[in-house]
Amino acid sequence: MQTIERHPSLATPENLMKPLAHALLAATLATALPASHAQQQPSATVPGYAYGQGTLAQAPYTMADLKALQASLLFTGEDVKALRQSKAILADQTNAILDVWYGFVASTPELVYFFSDARTGKPDGAYLDAVRKRFALWILDTADANYDQRWLDWQYEIGLRHNKIKKNDTDRAPSVAQVNFRYIPALTIPVTTTLKPFLAKKGASASDVEKMHAAWVKSVLMQSILWSQPYIKDGEF
Repeated sequence: MQTIERHPSLATPENLMKPLAHALLAATLATALPASHAQQQPSATVPGYAYGQGTLAQAPYTMADLKALQASLLFTGEDVKALRQSKAILADQTNAILDVWYGFVASTPELVYFFSDARTGKPDGAYLDAVRKRFALWILDTADANYDQRWLDWQYEIGLRHNKIKKNDTDRAPSVAQVNFRYIPALTIPVTTTLKPFLAKKGASASDVEKMHAAWVKSVLMQSILWSQPYIKDGEF
């Protein structure tokens, strides 16, 4: 196995692309879609959580709770517009974005651990391969910014599938028991920092790039907060 070295910079995408970066960060943010989706092609018009999901558990938080959280994050209708503006810019760049994000995870042994085979300690290639297309859909879902009850239930499901309650069930992976929660909100920074150059690639004004980037920071943090519910003691979320 190739030696993994910690990467010195988050801001230079080309420096982040490493051989092990085939599908690593996907499992952090998208252990969430069913194994059957691994053979499906992402669609720019169908939400990722619409693919073969069946019945999702109802989120223990409500749409009113979501609105209160958005208010606390200073997340407004302008952020919704900025996210939706970003979709057209990012839709055909998802593979390049994923290469950069996976490169960061591949350079961070603390994160690679969560996608390893618990029996061997080595990264599980099949597990990693199963999630790359699904993570591309998460990018599009985030840019869609469509906040309805099904989306809210889906955030709860993602949280469950990071936690020991459901981790590894989707792909029947022999991996470690859960993603430790502290790493999930922490990934807001590398994910959104390295996204910014992609937002600037298609001629958007500097002002619009800043607005889209700020909206992405808020959205990723908002989602990671919602994913935290299975990790929090009853009554404390």
